[in-house]
Amino acid sequence: MSKVICGLNTSDVKLVEDMKKYPLTIFFPCYNEEQNVERVTCDALAAASKVSDDYEIIIVNDGSKDRTAEIADELAKKYPQVRAIHHEVNKGYGAALQTGFKNARKELVFYTDGDGQFKIEEIKKLLPHIEKYDIVSGYRISRQDPMHRKVNAFLWGAMVNMLFKFNVSDVDSAFKLYRRKIFDEIALTAQGALIDTEILAKAKSKGYTITEVGVNHYPRVAGSQTGAKLSVIVKAFIELYKLRKQL
Repeated sequence: MSKVICGLNTSDVKLVEDMKKYPLTIFFPCYNEEQNVERVTCDALAAASKVSDDYEIIIVNDGSKDRTAEIADELAKKYPQVRAIHHEVNKGYGAALQTGFKNARKELVFYTDGDGQFKIEEIKKLLPHIEKYDIVSGYRISRQDPMHRKVNAFLWGAMVNMLFKFNVSDVDSAFKLYRRKIFDEIALTAQGALIDTEILAKAKSKGYTITEVGVNHYPRVAGSQTGAKLSVIVKAFIELYKLRKQL
């Protein structure tokens, strides 16, 4: 009997051929994503079932004030591959990612955001490159965000590439695949939006290799963005100063 995942019958899904299947953790942070968390979890389960025989899905609820925690717990009860981890209060994007990486149990760990602006099935574009590289970052082919966020991202990316001497066109893209062992060797401190830069900079300093692959990006259909808040931007620059001093 075939297994039904979130309404998708896996017997009807063609497996990705000629691709090595790694043990895989997929996780995503959520803050007030009650309208998205179930859909993104279902997408993660469906995508993982195509590319891995040994996988887990982790929902990191970062102190949401809506029904995100309740829905995440219901999903964890319903699907044995799903775990829900909760922060009692909102700690920030970087803290949520740290929780995901620390709790990942599989050989590869992939993260995306809980807002559903990526199709997790496009992980299949990243996986072949993990044979040669330690980090595979998905860059947004056509970013579906307001213009001010695109401009901010371009300027931020240019600055951190110059400061830390790596060449990543979409530093903060939330569609990245890592070898989990990286997080046994680097200590993460960023609690906010600097987290992606910190990981790339520290991994590069340890000799880990990075490549990029284009992926599609879609408009947010529910919930609201928080990444462009002034408090988030100020925190990122404070953490950037500390990281630059450290490295």
